[in-house]
Amino acid sequence: MKILDRYILTSFLKTFFSVFIILMFIFVLQTIWLYISELAGKDLSLAIILKFLWFFTPKLIPLVLPLTILVTSLMVFGTLSEQYEFAAMKSTGISLQRAMRSLSVFILLLAGIAFIFANNVIPYSEYKWQNLRRNIAQVSPSMAIVAGQFSAIGDDFNIKVQEKYGDRDQYLRDVIIHKKNPESPSENTTVIMAESGELASELDSNTLSLILKNGNYYEDIQLSDGVKERINRPFAKSTFDTYTIHIDLTELNDTDIDKENNLNNHNMYNAGELIPEIERLSGVFSDDIAQMTGNMYFRSGFTQFADSTYKNIKDKAEFNTVLDLYDIRQQVRIASTAIDNVRSTAQALRSKKKNHQQLVKTINKHEIALHEKFALAISCIILFFVGAPLGAIIRKGGMGLPMVIAVVLFLTYHFIGIFAKNSAEDGTMHPFMATWISSFIMLPLSVWLTYRATTDQGIFDFDAFFQRFKWRKNK
Repeated sequence: MKILDRYILTSFLKTFFSVFIILMFIFVLQTIWLYISELAGKDLSLAIILKFLWFFTPKLIPLVLPLTILVTSLMVFGTLSEQYEFAAMKSTGISLQRAMRSLSVFILLLAGIAFIFANNVIPYSEYKWQNLRRNIAQVSPSMAIVAGQFSAIGDDFNIKVQEKYGDRDQYLRDVIIHKKNPESPSENTTVIMAESGELASELDSNTLSLILKNGNYYEDIQLSDGVKERINRPFAKSTFDTYTIHIDLTELNDTDIDKENNLNNHNMYNAGELIPEIERLSGVFSDDIAQMTGNMYFRSGFTQFADSTYKNIKDKAEFNTVLDLYDIRQQVRIASTAIDNVRSTAQALRSKKKNHQQLVKTINKHEIALHEKFALAISCIILFFVGAPLGAIIRKGGMGLPMVIAVVLFLTYHFIGIFAKNSAEDGTMHPFMATWISSFIMLPLSVWLTYRATTDQGIFDFDAFFQRFKWRKNK
C-alpha cells in the first residue's frame, strides 16, 4: 500500500470509528428513553439492563452505519480539500478517483460485512431481545398491564384497563378481566367488568390483590350432559360493590430471565429462511383464495338447482327472465335462496377481506425484510459516493457544515424509505420498490456529484447561469 493510500485510509478510519461511537451512543440513549417504562421499577440488575441494550444494539446498525459513512466521507474529504491537500495531489497528476481507490476497496469490504451482519447477527439479536423483553414483562405484573390493551397476567387472567394512574400506577379505571377455564385453557368462561380497581400487595408477599369496585360478574355455566341445556348457553350474572381477586405471584416472582420462548416474526429470519417462508405464505394466500371461490360458488345455489326441471316454453315472448324457465314453486325457492346467499356472502366477504389484508401485510413485511438485508450493503456504497465528492466540492471539514449537510441528506434518504415501507405494508407500493426507492434516488445523485468533483466543478455554476440572461439581454 502506498503512502498516499495509507494516509487517506488512516484519516478515514480514525474519523469513522469516532463518529460511529458517538452516533451509536446517541441512538442507545434514545432506546433507553423509548423503553424506560419496561425497565424501570422492576428491581432489575444492571447486568440485565445492559443485556437488554446489548441485544437491541444490532438493530441500530442499519441506521448508524450508513449515516456514519456519509458523515465521515464529508468530513474527511472536506478537510482534505479545505487544507488544499487535494490541490497538491492534482498538481502531481493524482486524480480524485485515484485518491478514493483505497477507500473504495474498504467500503466494498464494509458493505459485504454489513450484509453478513444483517443476514445473521440482526435476526439472532432480534430473537434474543424479544425473548428477554417478554421475560422482563413477567417480572412485575403491575408493569405488565398496559393501558388500552389486553395484558396476560400469568396463565389464568387477561386484563384490560382504560387508564392507569397514581404515584405507582396502582389505580385502574374501566377494568375488563377474562378468566380462563382451568379445564379448558383456550376458553374464557368468566368475564368481570368494573368501573375502577386498585392493585395492592404487602411487602415480600407472593400475592397480588386486585380490588375491583362497582362492577358485574358473568360466568358461563359448564354442563357435562344434556344437549338442550348446552344449546341454551346458560350463564350466571351478578353485580358487586367490591370484589377482590388474589393472584398468586409465586411463579411470576421466580421468572427465569433467560427462558427461551417460542417467538417468531419476519425480523428473526435470515435470507435463506425468508425465501421459503414467503413462498409458504403466498401458497396459503392462493389456497385461501381458491377455497373462497369454491365456497362462493356453492353459496350461489347453482349446484342446488342444476338438475331442476325447466318449463316448456312454447312462445319465446314468455321468456323474459331466467326465472321463467322454472315453475312458480321453484322461482320462490330460487329468490329466497338468492336473498339468503347475498346476505351471507356479503358477511363472509367482509370477514375474508380483513383476513386477506392481514395476510398480505404479513407477506409484504417478509419481502421487505428480505430486501433490506441487501439494501443496507448497497446504501453504504451509494452514500460513500455521495459524501466523498460532496466533501471535495464544498471544501469544508470538521463537525459544522458537513454534519448539517449529512444529517439533511440522511434524513431525506431515511424518511423516503420509511414512508415507502409503510405504503408497501398495506399493498399500496410493491415491497421491492419500497425498499430500494431511497437507493434509486441517491444513486443518480452520487454519480452526478462524482462527475462534478472529478471535473473540478461546483455543485451549481452560478456564473454560467446568469451569463445566459446577460446574453439574452444583449441580444
